Amino acid sequence: MTAAEDFALEGGCACGAVRYRMTDRPIVVHCCHCRWCQRETGSAFVINAMIESDSVAVLKGAPETVLTPSESGKGQRIVRCPDCRVALWSHYAGAGDVLKFLRVGTLDDPDRLPPEIHVFTASKQPWVILPEGVPAFPEYYSRREVWPAESLARARAAKEKAQAS
Repeated sequence: MTAAEDFALEGGCACGAVRYRMTDRPIVVHCCHCRWCQRETGSAFVINAMIESDSVAVLKGAPETVLTPSESGKGQRIVRCPDCRVALWSHYAGAGDVLKFLRVGTLDDPDRLPPEIHVFTASKQPWVILPEGVPAFPEYYSRREVWPAESLARARAAKEKAQAS
């Protein structure tokens, strides 16, 4: 068994029309507390697992992409179940199609991917208590200063792939 097979996680939407499998661990798992994510999700934050798009396989259904405004003005493409409308992942302008920001809450076992980093905590809800020992930043941060070398290399390869497309 390969490391990717050891890691495989599955998930899907609320109605079961769309199912997917992650075939590798994420590059990083963020918990974003920005007001935009709060508005978009109707919650206090969103937990996204950043992963290469080719490491996520759709097993069932045909999710649809919805262009959604973003605070940057560049927009994001949110991939949703066409039936129940649950957001499964996003593609942001900077990374194009090569990276997915997979909604951890859509995994069958979301407990396996707790946030590694909390971002935009300056706008977090005041009743949210951040866990000790998990890096937290009032805005964003320098990836070079925080991410392990393997994550940096994977993100760099994805960026190069996006630029070549």
